[in-house]
Amino acid sequence: MEDLLNAVVLITNFVVIPGLAYGSQLALGALGVTMVFGILRFANFAHGDLMAFGTMFVILVTWWLQGLGITIDPLPTALLALPVGILTAVAICLLTDRWVYRFYRCNRSPAVIFVIVSVGVMFLMNGIVRMIIGPDDQSFADGARFLIKVKEFKEATGLDEGLALKLSQGLTIAVTILVVVALFLFLNRSRTGKAMRAYSDNEDLALLSGVNPDRVVFFAWAIAGALATIAGTLYGLDKSFKPFTYFQLMLPIFAAAIVGGIGHPVGAVVGGYVVAFSEVTITYAYRKFLIYLAPESWAPEGLVQLLATEYKFAVSFVILVVVLLVRPTGIFKGKVI
Repeated sequence: MEDLLNAVVLITNFVVIPGLAYGSQLALGALGVTMVFGILRFANFAHGDLMAFGTMFVILVTWWLQGLGITIDPLPTALLALPVGILTAVAICLLTDRWVYRFYRCNRSPAVIFVIVSVGVMFLMNGIVRMIIGPDDQSFADGARFLIKVKEFKEATGLDEGLALKLSQGLTIAVTILVVVALFLFLNRSRTGKAMRAYSDNEDLALLSGVNPDRVVFFAWAIAGALATIAGTLYGLDKSFKPFTYFQLMLPIFAAAIVGGIGHPVGAVVGGYVVAFSEVTITYAYRKFLIYLAPESWAPEGLVQLLATEYKFAVSFVILVVVLLVRPTGIFKGKVI
């Protein structure tokens, strides 16, 4: 019985908790992608670098506050700086729309043009972020590190395996729940949210009903910018901030949006957790877990790892290809495909 409990704690510590935290970050990113796709009808390849852009301002303000001795210990100071990062990301989204995307929208350009333009915006944002904060890892986390420590858990339970829950992981899950609930209430209860859903379902009918397209586009970019900054900040607090990593995150974020059904907010959330748990479970080494469950003579010699951690993004790529081949509308059937 003790071995079974040790196995459960082990898998919770290295698979369940990291999967929930990473899935929450992907879900927020995928929600931003799906909001833009649902309203503006194109895949925004600049979303990963938008995450980096908003997070960069959170980091700069966090460093400034830390320099002044202003903190909210035990919580990370980045929470104080988050509103500034959100406002900056929303501003760059609106300016990009006004200076770039609006021209193509007024000319009713095909979606592929928007995609190509978004790639150009992606490289521009990536260059700005690297120029301002540099290409290396940047640390900005402070406050308490753990909610549950391994040693305290072992002493309390008497088990060989310990359980650790980082503050950043608990914060990520809690903030994601709050943001997702607030977004769904906004989309389903507010007049603007209902107008956005109507515009996403049928643009012509929504315009005939008196929906203001400029207002809908404004809120779509505002929500996308806010979600990108929150997701990027939570990812940076949980792991670290490096511009190239955020560029790479586009693959699992797009995989999450497409798995759930791009254009479908619920699908984006579910897709985020599907992709995250797929990556974590496939790259985890199950040797110790199997030793607890199997007889001693059956103990495996190798790591029993399906794929090395370095190749975890390959899992997202495979999921993306399989879903596009087998069920391109995703789990919840994206509304605008």
